[in-house]
Amino acid sequence: MKRILVIFSHPALQSSRANKQLLQAIEGLDGVTVHDLYHRYPDMFIDVKREQALLMEHDLIVFQHPFYWYSCPAIMKEWMDLVLEYGYAYGPEAHALAGKQWLSAITTGGAPESYCSAGYNNRPLLDFLLPFQQTAQLCGMSWLPPFVLHSFHKLKDPQALYRCGQDYRQLLCALRDERLTPAQLGESANLRDLLEVLS
Repeated sequence: MKRILVIFSHPALQSSRANKQLLQAIEGLDGVTVHDLYHRYPDMFIDVKREQALLMEHDLIVFQHPFYWYSCPAIMKEWMDLVLEYGYAYGPEAHALAGKQWLSAITTGGAPESYCSAGYNNRPLLDFLLPFQQTAQLCGMSWLPPFVLHSFHKLKDPQALYRCGQDYRQLLCALRDERLTPAQLGESANLRDLLEVLS
């Protein structure tokens, strides 16, 4: 069973519907540790050694956050800048994260069709995630296709939001229990698309 660390960041969680639902769905899940950066570091002073030790205890690292300005919230960028340092995460003698998996779990207000050359955002969503993918590669980590919850602001029905949370829970359980093959993972642009395979 893989050990999963969910590194979560949302600067206004009290007003979030989607990310709250995703967190509630995985609360207490065996083998999953949820690590809320804004809660842990309200002063933004990140304990680098503690964070590196936490990474070492887990196999799959999930970066869960709203997709802010085609990137992540400020504290997650700060975390990456400090924790994924030379000599630890990358460099000739740095192998601490080699073989671990990276999963981006993001919520975005844009519809799927807005992320294409003819859409509002002019590019596929994966193009905007390239800095994260390259960071994973530099650290020797395996990049997984993202879990994306699109158009979350249009989900007015509590049951629809609940189902999204259950999708997330089902996916993390499948990854934890290694029920998805590398071929299945490699063929997907959004891991939500694999849920039918798991049913």
